Amino acid sequence: MEDKKRLIIIDSNALLHRAFHALPPLATKSGQETGAVYGYLLTLFKAINDLKADYIVACFDTKMPTFRHEMFKDYKAQRPATPSGIIFQIPITKEVLDAFKIPVFAKEGVEADDLIATICAKAPGMEIFIVSGDLDNLQLVNENIKVYTLGKGIKDTVIYDTDKVKERFGVEPSQMVDFKALTGDPSDNIPGVEGIGKKTAAEIIQKYESIENLYNELSTDTAVLKPKVKEMLKKNKESALMSRQLAQMKKDVDINFKIEDCKFGSFDRNQVEEIFRKLEFNSLISRLKI
Repeated sequence: MEDKKRLIIIDSNALLHRAFHALPPLATKSGQETGAVYGYLLTLFKAINDLKADYIVACFDTKMPTFRHEMFKDYKAQRPATPSGIIFQIPITKEVLDAFKIPVFAKEGVEADDLIATICAKAPGMEIFIVSGDLDNLQLVNENIKVYTLGKGIKDTVIYDTDKVKERFGVEPSQMVDFKALTGDPSDNIPGVEGIGKKTAAEIIQKYESIENLYNELSTDTAVLKPKVKEMLKKNKESALMSRQLAQMKKDVDINFKIEDCKFGSFDRNQVEEIFRKLEFNSLISRLKI
């Protein structure tokens, strides 16, 4: 049986943020900050070596509000402004990706996560690894899709498959949206249900499988739950259902994705080397045999 082709999807903003905060400040002699790009490339090179992928694509957020902000005006409202050091490194990252001939996708009104989910849907049958600095993409994990993320620091990596997601959260990957509907997500300011923690949420989802089933049972008052938990769930039903919508990634974003455009390996090494010298990434030049 022929091995499946492998696709790496880079969750670029999440990876840049993680690299920016995990590494000591780094800058060129002229003062251009480069630490986030450097960390991004360290993770990408490690993923390429670990996974031996045939195809690579990168996804980015944009500065524009998304449909989630229209649904819930306080979506991500608690987040501090993105450090200028990261913002200034995004175009540099895209320049490096262009030199590597890695396609870049960004679309106003949706997040990188939605683009990632859409690309996963457009590449059926492939073995896909989502390279990210966080765990927002775990809902996409299945027998073909895994999340390759950072553990401690920038060099330690963890691969989340179905078993790993269940081991950590107590639910199936496809149930992570229901899990977040109950627990919320402080990093995105998704409210969830007040008073429901991760352990209780996992127990509820294991029992009822989905938010829909849970609230159907609650409406007939046959749900076997502690009275206080029942009360909180009923009181916060609207918040739970909205939180599920906020957490659910779109898989049907209108993008012109063609897998053949993502074939990796035909880049001009001289062009990449020139950019690395400009960025003073001399230690990475020897790694261009990827």
